[in-house]
Amino acid sequence: MSDDRVEQRAAELLPEEETAGSADPRAQAEAILAESDEREYAPGTAETVTPADGTR
Repeated sequence: MSDDRVEQRAAELLPEEETAGSADPRAQAEAILAESDEREYAPGTAETVTPADGTR
């Protein structure tokens, strides 16, 4: 994982992440990005959601 990407994510925590606080923002950023990458690049994990009213 790119150090620049992790540092940027650690510096730009979401408001709810800042409110909750973190003893180690860099480790938190690494975990968030790893999970995001896993969901994005894992084959067959895409979910399609159709609204109940059929609109898009």
